[in-house]
Amino acid sequence: MDLTTLIPQFGGVLWTIFAFIVALSVIVAIHEYGHYIVGRWSGIDADVFSLGFGPVLFSRYDRRGTKWQFALIPLGGYVKFKGDANASGGLDLDAMSHMDAAERRRTMNGAPLWARAATVAAGPAFNFALSIIIFTGVFMARGVVSEPLTVGELRTLPVAQQLQEGDVILQIEGKAPPSFDDPVAYEAFMKALPQQPRLEYLVERGGRRDTVSGPYVYPPIVTSIVPRSAAGDAGLQQGDVIVTINGQEVFAFDQLKVEVEGSDGAPLALEVWRGGDIVPITLSPKRIDEPQPDNSFRTVFRIGVIGGIAFEPATESAGFVESFTSGVVQVGTIMQGSLSGLWHMITGAISTCNLSGPIGIAETSADMASQGTTSFIWFIAVLSTAVGLLNLFPVPVLDGGHLVFHAYEAVSGRPPSDRALRVLMSIGLTLVLGLMVFALSNDLFCP
Repeated sequence: MDLTTLIPQFGGVLWTIFAFIVALSVIVAIHEYGHYIVGRWSGIDADVFSLGFGPVLFSRYDRRGTKWQFALIPLGGYVKFKGDANASGGLDLDAMSHMDAAERRRTMNGAPLWARAATVAAGPAFNFALSIIIFTGVFMARGVVSEPLTVGELRTLPVAQQLQEGDVILQIEGKAPPSFDDPVAYEAFMKALPQQPRLEYLVERGGRRDTVSGPYVYPPIVTSIVPRSAAGDAGLQQGDVIVTINGQEVFAFDQLKVEVEGSDGAPLALEVWRGGDIVPITLSPKRIDEPQPDNSFRTVFRIGVIGGIAFEPATESAGFVESFTSGVVQVGTIMQGSLSGLWHMITGAISTCNLSGPIGIAETSADMASQGTTSFIWFIAVLSTAVGLLNLFPVPVLDGGHLVFHAYEAVSGRPPSDRALRVLMSIGLTLVLGLMVFALSNDLFCP
């Protein structure tokens, strides 16, 4: 039994907070461990490794003298290296003045430039590595769709079907389905199918060929729900099948899509088949800025449901190299989409409401956790990529800002002056806090 699916039954607010803390703690721990371990490898000692801020709840010292601790406020973490003035870094002049050359070498401020730069860059790098590892594992666990297309597990639908588990799909309405690895050909194949409630399938079953009747390939079934969507807010669940929209019967997911996109945000009255019962649900589609293949955005209306074909396709094991490559590509895709979205918000091409703050992230954490462990772990990987990317922005107080300082030192031969650093750090802190307040206002006031 997947315990994460019980989350909605135990109180929304508490479990939203819990899911957010779990996701954030994993990401912060990996990020800070990257700083710590690369610093250690580079000869820099750490005084404190902390998960959380504020009063210390538990701590212990390791044999290297590093204090490992859990603090009361679980909204971040830090590594305080030897010679740092505080958790934010900075130079402890008094402590440094009493150190000899060997001791200074083991401090962050006294280490060579390469060691400091590597230590700073390691935090985002470890976030990206975590994401790649998770994506690789998920892709390996999911496997790849078997060729030829084979029925793995039948979905529960409100219509009778003659397909059986293990059937090899040779033809649908007289046409052979292309490989799932060719999305263009597969999309063209699906569009060419007649849109009717029943289709004719030519299958191979037990060594012989047979023609059977089955449902439309893409019925209006809910296989997953987009976090913070109209569907989630209205109470739609995984496995629901939408049978009518505003009194009109539907049997294809495309019919649902057409009605939603043409609604202009007006309420839709749905009848949903759920385990044999018909459940009435009314919801209003939300306006969404949706990314396009050319990195532009298109404003559409969505209710936030993801569909699937009438059966789970049989899968076979995916190789490590293939899965790892897909994991790297996934991280790159998330980074590209994030940068594109940020640029389009800055230029006014899309709404700034696309930027979520801590409340939005917490709600998304809970929504993903409620859909199962795999969905929640996938979300952690996505969020880890976003955190790694954010930390690389060239803003003082972020890792990217420190890397800019190190680059300046590499070119000029000296670090920025203490006065310049204080001014720049104040500006950077103001920008970061301003962004946090703006994102929080989006959580509170955006529709």
